[in-house]
Amino acid sequence: MPLRLPDYPWDSLEPFAERARAHPGGIVDLSVGSPVDPTPAIIRESLAAATDAHAYPLTAGTPALREAIVEWFARRRGVDDLTVANVLPTIGSKEFIAGLPLWLGLGAGDVVVQPTLAYPTYAVGAALAGATVFSSDDPAEWPESTRLIWVNSPGNPDGRVLGVDELAAAVARARELGAVIASDECYAELGWDDEFADRATPSILDPAVIHGDRSSVLCVYSLSKQSNLAGYRAGFVAGCSRILGELLAVRKHLGTLPPAPIQAAMITALGDDRHVQEQKDRYRVRRARLSAALEAAGYRIDESRGGLYLWATRGGDAWQTVADLADLGILVVPGTFYGEADAQHVRVALTATDEAIGTAVERLGARSK
Repeated sequence: MPLRLPDYPWDSLEPFAERARAHPGGIVDLSVGSPVDPTPAIIRESLAAATDAHAYPLTAGTPALREAIVEWFARRRGVDDLTVANVLPTIGSKEFIAGLPLWLGLGAGDVVVQPTLAYPTYAVGAALAGATVFSSDDPAEWPESTRLIWVNSPGNPDGRVLGVDELAAAVARARELGAVIASDECYAELGWDDEFADRATPSILDPAVIHGDRSSVLCVYSLSKQSNLAGYRAGFVAGCSRILGELLAVRKHLGTLPPAPIQAAMITALGDDRHVQEQKDRYRVRRARLSAALEAAGYRIDESRGGLYLWATRGGDAWQTVADLADLGILVVPGTFYGEADAQHVRVALTATDEAIGTAVERLGARSK
C-alpha cells in the first residue's frame, strides 16, 4: 500500500516561476533558501585534505568531530555541560527530521506536534511513521497522545525567535505528556535583533530552559546556512544521551554514515567563527535593502527576527501577492505552503546574490512610484 505523503507544494509554484522568467529582465528567484555564496576556502581545503577516505567512516562521528560539536555548543550556544555521548552527526538535518518519528517507534494513534507555520518535513516524517500531525504553538493545546513535539527557532518561514521562557514552557509540557521534544535550530547563527549581534539565538538545551535535565530533549542543527554547506549535507543532533544512543544503533543498521571528508570539513567549520560572521554580515546588508524596498512598496514585514527570510504581506491573498511579484520577475513563496493558518503572507528569501537583490530592489522601487 503506497505511503500517503503530503502534497509537494512547490509544484504549484511552477506557473508563477514561468511568469517571472518571462519578465524582460529575467527572474529574480527569492523562493528558496539555498545559499548562493561560496563555501569558505578553509572548509574546502579541509575537505580536500581528507579525500583519502578508503575506510568506512564512523556512524557516531570521529572523536574530533564530536568534541568540536561539544565545544561549539559551549562557545556559541551557552551549553557547556555536554559530552560526546550527547552529540551525533547527521547527513544534513532534513534526513534526521524526516526519519525521527519512525526511528522513535511512532505509529498509528500517536501524535506529532508541529508549529502552526511549519517546515513541511515535520509532517512528512509523521506520515512515514503513520502518525497524526497536530499543528499548534500553544503547549496547553497539545493532546495527551503526543509522542513527539517539534519546535523551530528561528522559524521557517516566519523568522519567529523563541525566548528562553517559551522554550522552557514547551519542555515542561513535553515532560507532562511523556513526549520527546526536538528543536530545529538551523538558523540559530542568523538572529537579527541587537541582542543577537554577537551570539546565537537561544537553544532548547540552554541550562535556563532544561534546568540540568536533558532527558527526551533534542536540538537539531545544520551547517548549511551558517557556512554555505548545503551541498555538503553536514548536520548534527545533540541532547538526551539515551535517545541518541538508541538512534545511533538504528543508524548503524541503516548505514547512515556521514562521509569522512565531510566530517573533517565540519570540524573546521565549527571551529571558525570568522566566516560565520562574514556571511551573516552579507545577509544583513541584503536583508536591510530588501526589507526597505518591500516596505516602500506597501508591504509589512512581520516577525522575521531570525533566519534567511522576510515574512511579508500587503493584507491581501498570498497567491495574489505571488502573482503580483511574479509580474515584476520576482518569485516568492505563499505562506500557505507552511500551513493554512496564514493565507496573507509570503516568504521572501535573502539567499540571492547582491546583484539579484539589487535588481529586486529596483523593480520594487519602480512599482512603488
